[in-house]
Amino acid sequence: MSDAAVCILAGGEATRLPGKLALDVGELPMLVRVYRNVSPGRVTWLSTKGPLAPELAAHIDAPQVVDRWPLRGPLSGLLSTLSEMRSEWVFAVAGDAPFVDAAFIDSLEASIATQYEAIVPMHDDEKQRIEPLAALYRREAFLREGMPVLLGGEGALRLVIDRLKTRFVPVREQRVFENVNTPADYAKLREVLA
Repeated sequence: MSDAAVCILAGGEATRLPGKLALDVGELPMLVRVYRNVSPGRVTWLSTKGPLAPELAAHIDAPQVVDRWPLRGPLSGLLSTLSEMRSEWVFAVAGDAPFVDAAFIDSLEASIATQYEAIVPMHDDEKQRIEPLAALYRREAFLREGMPVLLGGEGALRLVIDRLKTRFVPVREQRVFENVNTPADYAKLREVLA
């Protein structure tokens, strides 16, 4: 069993592609694919907005925490779920990120050190964008710094990361960060997997 647990965020509104977590991705619903990719050997929890659809719940054996602050974005889902978890480190991943896997989590875990409270991947390009929903967080530090951000009316994970002792890890393989937000994204994903 690996040290870092996993929190899959499955409670978003998906206004641009309703029901996306149940869409087939390589013969599995997207959320089930993400769960199977990241859960082997790891304690895994789900952040949800309510009970999972039966076609998803039948394939996912993980505790679920319903977001206490609905419609406030991924920060509220993470705070709700991390407050129930007990692992020192938690890998946060979006439920629509079908290429994130256990090997990617392992690669980030190699950067854990006592001085850090977050290990956040960064695109290894000129823009150096970060990926807060494919990152490791020290659970207690995230709760400590995330709650003031949420209660202050903000919901941006970037604001929490700015308050944490963060190590940014450059990642060359961009495919791992692909997610599905629109019908066009889904069509592109189906082409890639075909």
